[in-house]
Amino acid sequence: MRAFAVIGPSQSGKTTLVEGLAGLETPHAQGFSLMGDVSVKTFAYMGDDWTVLDVPGGHDTFAMVGPALAVCDAAVLCVPAEADAAVLAAPYLRTLEESGIPTFLFVNRIDAATDRVADIVAALQTYCKHGIVLRQIPMRLGDRITGAIDLISERAWEYHEGERSSLVELPRDMQARETEARSDLLETLADFDDTLLEQIIEDQVPASDSLYTVATRVLQHHDLIPALLGAASQGNGLQRLMKSLRHEVPDVATLRDRLDLPDGVLAATSLADHLKHIGKAVLMRALGPGVAPGCRLGGAAIGSLNALDGKSPVSTLPAGHFALTIKSDHMAPGKLYEAEAATDLPDWAQAHPPALRRLTRPVHEKDENKLSAALGMLAEIDPGLSLAQDEATGMLEVGVQGPLHLRRMTAKLSDAYGIEVDCIEVPAALRETIRRGAEKRYRHRKQSGGAGQFADVVIDLTPRASGSGFEFSETVKGGAVPRNYIPAVEAGARDALASGPAGFPVVDVAVTLKDGKAHSVDSSDLAFRIAGQSAVREALSEIGTVVLQPILNVDVEVPSVFSGGLVQLVSGLKGRVLGFEAHPVANGWDVFHAQLPMASLEDLSMSLGGATRGTAWFHSTPDHYEETRERLAASA
Repeated sequence: MRAFAVIGPSQSGKTTLVEGLAGLETPHAQGFSLMGDVSVKTFAYMGDDWTVLDVPGGHDTFAMVGPALAVCDAAVLCVPAEADAAVLAAPYLRTLEESGIPTFLFVNRIDAATDRVADIVAALQTYCKHGIVLRQIPMRLGDRITGAIDLISERAWEYHEGERSSLVELPRDMQARETEARSDLLETLADFDDTLLEQIIEDQVPASDSLYTVATRVLQHHDLIPALLGAASQGNGLQRLMKSLRHEVPDVATLRDRLDLPDGVLAATSLADHLKHIGKAVLMRALGPGVAPGCRLGGAAIGSLNALDGKSPVSTLPAGHFALTIKSDHMAPGKLYEAEAATDLPDWAQAHPPALRRLTRPVHEKDENKLSAALGMLAEIDPGLSLAQDEATGMLEVGVQGPLHLRRMTAKLSDAYGIEVDCIEVPAALRETIRRGAEKRYRHRKQSGGAGQFADVVIDLTPRASGSGFEFSETVKGGAVPRNYIPAVEAGARDALASGPAGFPVVDVAVTLKDGKAHSVDSSDLAFRIAGQSAVREALSEIGTVVLQPILNVDVEVPSVFSGGLVQLVSGLKGRVLGFEAHPVANGWDVFHAQLPMASLEDLSMSLGGATRGTAWFHSTPDHYEETRERLAASA
C-alpha cells in the first residue's frame, strides 16, 4: 500500500483529479471524509493498492495539509494553468519544501490555458528552492492545446474529451521544440547523475529506461519537482500521472527515513473526526509490524481498528496500510506512536497561529457545562483549533484559522453536540495609569452598636515608569499605624487598582503609606483594608487616569510580491511599520515587521486575506502599553 496527498489552491480541480485517478481502474473507489473536508479514498491501479488524501484548498483549511503529508509517500500539487495564480500555490510549495516529500506538480485545465507553460512554471519556481522541471510539453494546433509530448519517452499523446488520450505521431512542427525541451530536461537530470552527464558530453543518446531510473531517484530524493500536464475534468493526463506515481513513488520505508523515525515508532496518525454512531475515529497508518487491535500504542492498548469504510473490522494492519482507530480515547491525530510513548509530528506539519480569536458562550444556559467538554473534544481532532481561557471574563477563548473555520466549528458544535453558541470578539486588554501623583487621607469609621470599625490612613500615590508594575512601601513613624495592619492597607490598595475610574486595571503606580491612626478596640485588618482601598480610589478620581492600549509586535510571513502593499495596510490600522526582509529559508517570501494596537489585530486578520489572496499569516507577541488619545476620568 502506497499513499499520496493531493493538495493545492482552492478551485484548482483537486477533487476532480482525485476522482479521476481513483476511478481509472476502480469505478466505485471506497472512501469517506474527515471533518467534512478531507476525502480519503482507497483504490487499485495495475495491481497495486493506493490510498489518496484529498485536502481542500484555502487558508482556513491549510492546517490539515501538514498532517496529511506526514503519513503519505508522495504529494501531487495541483495548480491551475495560470501564471498569475502561481502565488496561490506559494504556501503549499513552502510546506512541500520543508517536508522533503517527493512531489509531482500537475498543471490542471491545460486545455483552457492562455499562458505559456514555461511562464507558469517560471512563476511557480519563484517560491521553490528545488528546480521544477517539465516532463511534458503541450502539443498545440494553432492557439489550442490538443495534447502533450512526453520528454523522456518522446511520445505524443492527443487529448480526447472524456476519453483516454491516444498515441499519435509527433507533429513535425513540434519536433524542434521537443528537442530543445528534452535537452533542457536531460541537462537538469544530469546535475544529479554522472553517467548521464558523460553521455551528454559524448553526444550519446541515453535510453529511456535509464532516464526513468534517474528521474525516479531524483524524485525520491526530492531533488527536483517534475511537472506534468492535463485536464482532470476531461480525463486527460491522468494515466501519465498515475503511471508516474506507480513507477516512481517510494514505499513506506522511505517515509520512515524522511521523518527520521527511530525503530520503535510503529504508527503515525494524521487527522480525526467524531463520527455518528462510532465516536472518535483517528486516521492511522502503520509504519511497522505488529499493529493490531489491542496492541499498545502511546502507553495504552488501542481498541478496535476499522477499514476506511468506517465499518469493516481490521484484524491486523501491515506496514503502510491505513485504518481508523475506534474506542481508543488516548489516540490523537498528528502524532507518532511508539508502544509506550507518543510525540508530535515535525514542526512543518503544525498549524499556523490562529488568525481569529473569539470568546464563546452557549445560547442556552443549560449547555454551559457541555460547551467546555465539546470544545475540548473538537480541539482534539481539529489541528487548526486552539483553546484558552480569557483572564478577564473567564470565558472560553477559541483560536481559529479564519471566518470559514469559525463557521465550520460552530456548525460542528450544533450538528454533532447539539450546542448553539455565540462567538464574541475578544476585547483588547486595556489598562489605566496616572501621569501625576497625589496625597490622600481617608478615615474609615463605622459604629453600629458593639465593636465598631476605625482606620485612618494617609497615602501617597505616584506614577512609575512604563512596565514597572505596582510597588507598595510605608514610611510610618512612631507606630501611628500598627505594623500588623500595614499588609491590610496594601491589600486594599491592590483592590482599588484592580478597576480604575474607566473600569480597567491600573498599572505602573506606587502607593506609599505615610501616616495614619488606629483605635485600640475598633481597628481591624478589614477596617484598614477598606481605608486603603478608599484612599486610593479617591486619589485616582481626583487626579484622573489615562487609558493604555496593548501594542503588539506582529511578524507577517508573506510572499514578497505583496510586501509593499502591507505598508499602507498597517498604516491604515494605526500601526507602525518596522520594515521587512527576505525570509531566511523560504524562497519568494518576506517577513514583514510591524507594531499594531491589539484592537487592530482583528482588522489585520480580515484585511490580510484580501491583500495577499489568502497566502499570508502572522505571529503576534505583546510588546508594551501605549496611551490612547483620549484621557478619561480626569479633573483639572
